[in-house]
Amino acid sequence: MVTPIRGRHRPVAAALVLLAAALPLTACGTPRARVAEAPSPFTAARPTHGASPYAEPGGGAPHENENKAGRRPGEMSPAGAKDAQKEAARIEPVLKRLWKHHTWDPRSVRAALLRLGYKEQRTGPKGERLGGTLIVREMDARFVTDHYVRPEGALVGLRVHADACVTAFVQKTNYQVTTNGPYPEHGCFEPPFAH
Repeated sequence: MVTPIRGRHRPVAAALVLLAAALPLTACGTPRARVAEAPSPFTAARPTHGASPYAEPGGGAPHENENKAGRRPGEMSPAGAKDAQKEAARIEPVLKRLWKHHTWDPRSVRAALLRLGYKEQRTGPKGERLGGTLIVREMDARFVTDHYVRPEGALVGLRVHADACVTAFVQKTNYQVTTNGPYPEHGCFEPPFAH
């Protein structure tokens, strides 16, 4: 049967509990004598660690730089960067006008950019490029709470040179035009997150 502690015994009981909790901490860090162990007829295997203790400069995970290589655009040459800026300057007013008129569906955006003289990119059955430099497609789906949502809008990718792209988007909330080098496996478009 448990009886409650009453009256003046309560502070004494509290002090005893605190003392009991603090007692093991007083021996922290003090060396102790070890009891000699009997020799063993076999030696125990030491555990090995699977991950390398090496970490790349910058404080990231050991192979973070390699893992994110596909998410970084390639370098643009100075000539490629200059030409990409010229094309971005042509595309930006068109997207601004479309955005002001609340027109951001891929079909309308594609039609407006084709009027600038660009040709739509065509690919063969094995993914090889057959001509054209412009891709206009739906926005990428985004995970929201517990499902994917595809926002209204259009993504634009224009291959200016082998090393230079104009990447843009127009959607309900805003529009943007940028220049970048191509991504290793996704051309002008930034690849989606893997995990």
